[in-house]
Amino acid sequence: MNAIDIRPMTRADLPAVLELERGGFSHPWTEAMFVAELDNPQARVDLLHLDGWLAAYLCSWFLCGELHVLNVATAPAFRRRGLARRLLAEAMDRCRPLGLERVLLEVRVSNAAAIALYESHGFRRDGVRKRYYPDGEDALLMTLIIPEVPPGN
Repeated sequence: MNAIDIRPMTRADLPAVLELERGGFSHPWTEAMFVAELDNPQARVDLLHLDGWLAAYLCSWFLCGELHVLNVATAPAFRRRGLARRLLAEAMDRCRPLGLERVLLEVRVSNAAAIALYESHGFRRDGVRKRYYPDGEDALLMTLIIPEVPPGN
């Protein structure tokens, strides 16, 4: 049936999130990094469950009209189903009534699938952070400007 449930992460979710993280990244976030996000009032980690299984998450900050996407992960068994796209859209929809003006993120220059996802949402390439990741890989900076909608539209 593919029942989707999106909700904020709690400390009780840490073991499952860490398992997903370790299964998807060569340099996974640590438990301390996730705890810091849970303690940060500007941060939110959204979990997407598909048929009861943790399938993906998105960690972001919302501050001064900007949504900064820090980390997105989809469990290998659930990839290529549009779940990251769904989480990104959900985060943007949640922030629009709060005055969302732009969405910012960094992505590994080698992550062609993620870059294609962001470009399909209208993100533009803004620059490169040299040796941004722990292994020395560069990060591509990407931005999506949220257009103002005239009153009555």
